[in-house]
Amino acid sequence: MKKELTINQTNELVTGEAITLATVLAIGAIAILAVVAYKLFASSKGSTQMPGGWKFTWNQ
Repeated sequence: MKKELTINQTNELVTGEAITLATVLAIGAIAILAVVAYKLFASSKGSTQMPGGWKFTWNQ
């Protein structure tokens, strides 16, 4: 059921929570990827396997 809001009711609406949540989640994901990339490139030897059969091994 739809109900038309009054001008006072529309002025009381607060928006922006979804954008804030998306921003926080995106920054968290970028931070995790940055730590993983740092650990990957800072290690002297290691290996990783990606989907599709890609394998990488390195030794310094």
